[in-house]
Amino acid sequence: MIKKTKQKLLCIGLAAMTAAVVLSGCGNSDATNGAAGKKSAKVGIVQLVEHNALDAANKGFVDGLASKGYKEGENISFDRQNAQADQSNLQNIAQRFVNDKVDLICAIATPAAQTVANLTKDIPITATAVTDYEQAKLVASNAEPKGNVTGTTDMNPIKEQIDLLLKLVPNAKTIGTVYSSSEVNSQTQVNIMKAYAESKGLIVIESTVSTVNDIQQAAQSLVGKVDAIYEPTDNVIASAMPTLVSITNPAKIPVICGEPNMVKAGGLATYGVDYYKLGFQTGEMAADILSGKSKPATMAIQSAKEMQITINESNAQALGITIPQELLNGADLVK
Repeated sequence: MIKKTKQKLLCIGLAAMTAAVVLSGCGNSDATNGAAGKKSAKVGIVQLVEHNALDAANKGFVDGLASKGYKEGENISFDRQNAQADQSNLQNIAQRFVNDKVDLICAIATPAAQTVANLTKDIPITATAVTDYEQAKLVASNAEPKGNVTGTTDMNPIKEQIDLLLKLVPNAKTIGTVYSSSEVNSQTQVNIMKAYAESKGLIVIESTVSTVNDIQQAAQSLVGKVDAIYEPTDNVIASAMPTLVSITNPAKIPVICGEPNMVKAGGLATYGVDYYKLGFQTGEMAADILSGKSKPATMAIQSAKEMQITINESNAQALGITIPQELLNGADLVK
């Protein structure tokens, strides 16, 4: 009887040891497989408004995550929301993500990033299409954010864009700009543009808008006063470029834009950021956060890795502008 009891205890002990080894092996597999071994992550995406640049950044973000193993339908799900430029919508969307305890939030455009950052200090936030993170009070510094926010900046090569304007409109003496008075990053870009333009002997006339409904009147106020218009990466203007050019084109006023999608929507030219690629970079950063490789607090804000000259040939022809051959070489041409 004693012998049988000992045998039974020995079997139980061996079974327990085997189970422990199996469980240990499973745990190591999860730790070493990265995205493939992680439980399904839930990510909230909030986009300020619908327009081509932000749409491209949104798609790039998802593709960037997929490039690092986080593939929708396999190990990651997305709650995609668009605030349609409404602050109350932004607030509700941000609160929804917090209540749902998503694993990470992607905020597309500065107001979206500010809203979610004000509601949570715990959920990691990767932002994109934000010009100046420090100015927007999203991080302690671009080199070391120190909080739960990081991401990519769409800061333009503004000086190079004004140089481009002068190559396309060499006789320009006065330039105008139309931008949203409520977007801090638009004001930042305009301030940089003004300082450089004035150093080149140009006079700058500003016209601000609150909503897309103000654009037509603001543009009309510049007709007869300016030789060209410079547009920063302003979300209000970007969402309604056809309205702007419906005034500028008949008046033969060329519009130099902050990014390529504004050119494709009717502007003349830009030297700027590819928002799909910028979103892709942001997705790669998010993947590193989800896998535990990095933390927002110590992940520096990243800039676009590539810039591109984009020229709207049909717009140039309508305006009677001849594009210098040096600009055509290697440019992305919009017909």
